[in-house]
Amino acid sequence: MKLNRTFIAGKVLAVAALVVASACASSIAQTATSTPLAHSVESDLPWGPCPPIFPEGCQIGVLQGDPAAPNADIFLRVPAGLGLPAHTHTSAERMILVSGELRVKYLGAPPVTLRPGHYAYGPAALPHDATCISSETCTLFIAFEGPVDAIAFAGSVE
Repeated sequence: MKLNRTFIAGKVLAVAALVVASACASSIAQTATSTPLAHSVESDLPWGPCPPIFPEGCQIGVLQGDPAAPNADIFLRVPAGLGLPAHTHTSAERMILVSGELRVKYLGAPPVTLRPGHYAYGPAALPHDATCISSETCTLFIAFEGPVDAIAFAGSVE
């Protein structure tokens, strides 16, 4: 009797593994048929204004996806000396600084200075601000998990 239960449990696990493997293969096949693309900061990427909570001069270039939908990738361009006021996002963000030096301060954490090639992760809903502290424009690659947004934060992150 115990052998029978073990045999049946093994069969159930094997079938479940096949279903998961099939779903993963289907997902990989869909990704493999997507159109690849590449952009650089110097490319003909169309740039537009940042959300209205940010000062004039800040720009966004959409690299991939729809900013109103999950999983969009963008470049954020911040002129030298410009500060972005405290804000939050409904999505987590994964960032790599491409050019310049960007001081970033999250509520409850010490400030950090990002330099080209530095990676940073920002949790959803955590207030933060940023300032381009270099003499050149700061360009930041950001991958959003959810739609791209910026919500003003009334308090200070200091």
